[in-house]
Amino acid sequence: MNIDGKPYRTIWLGEDGSSAEIIDQTRLPFALDVVPLRTIDDAAHAISSMQVRGAPLIGATAAYGVALAMRADASDDGLSRACETLAGTRPTAVNLRWALDQMKAALGDVPQGARVAAAFARAGEICDEDVEACRKIGEHGVGLIRAHTEKKAGEPVNILTHCNAGWLATVDWGTALAPIYRAHDEGLAVHVWVDETRPRNQGASLTAFELGAHGVPHTIIADNTGGHLMQAGLVDLCIVGTDRTTANGDVANKIGTYLKALAAKDNGVQFFVALPSSTIDWTLADGRAIPIEERDAREVTHMTGQLPDGSVATVEIVPKGSPAANYAFDVTPARLVTGFITDCGITTGSAGGLAMLYPEHRAKAA
Repeated sequence: MNIDGKPYRTIWLGEDGSSAEIIDQTRLPFALDVVPLRTIDDAAHAISSMQVRGAPLIGATAAYGVALAMRADASDDGLSRACETLAGTRPTAVNLRWALDQMKAALGDVPQGARVAAAFARAGEICDEDVEACRKIGEHGVGLIRAHTEKKAGEPVNILTHCNAGWLATVDWGTALAPIYRAHDEGLAVHVWVDETRPRNQGASLTAFELGAHGVPHTIIADNTGGHLMQAGLVDLCIVGTDRTTANGDVANKIGTYLKALAAKDNGVQFFVALPSSTIDWTLADGRAIPIEERDAREVTHMTGQLPDGSVATVEIVPKGSPAANYAFDVTPARLVTGFITDCGITTGSAGGLAMLYPEHRAKAA
């Protein structure tokens, strides 16, 4: 995708061929910094500190983390330790486990002397596969927007999204935003309502940043504004991403997604979830079994912003001594999901719908 006309991915192989480079998302939107990852510790820190975030990008970074680990210790023990270290960085996003399984499968029978090259090759393939999956999500999902465009006689289609599920959350294109980018690039009139997404403000800082950089019309709103907009008829469609979707169609996504789904259901607004197949957890049949990450309370009690002189500062926004809880995700039941937009097509928000797209997993989704 584009930043001021220059194409970027969120992670790529360094020019030295033995490191990876990322956009440090903790510095956005006020600075565009590229950070090298040279060791597995660098990769683990990037994931846990949210220099990279979004389920697909977490998986891609973990894959490169394994490759970096192989440079230091390509033994079977080294591979196991690397996967164990990376698996502990973020508990909710299933792409992390998926990517580590992919790397273990790719390297298990490879001689130690060839593992470094094989690991970097497979990590690169995982990135390319994610780009293609997200491109297909955009290709399948744009039809939903096109249908609303026809109903509105060319008036902008108003789409509400939550958190950041654009190209910054993947390797490129994004999940929830991929159909929006496709529609915009095709000349369809779209406008995006961008939830600020407290406590880390990924909507206000990241979604707004990338939409603006690509020229997509958008408006930032407070998290609790969505219900009002739906009641007023100002939302045509909701599209969100997901960090883990279970076999029965329950959806774990950034905290606040469940409330948007409830408001959409009450107001007859379609609520779609966009995801690559790697984000489906076929081992779980109920969203209540998804581990919900609890993050540092400081993310709730403090906010970071830019001062009038251009400097960036973090300030406390709550009374001294007040405790805070920071649940990072919630689970939206499948009954509130209109449908899934995947790399394999669009289906209903249900176990049966997922099984239709992925017949090899039909027994797990039943």
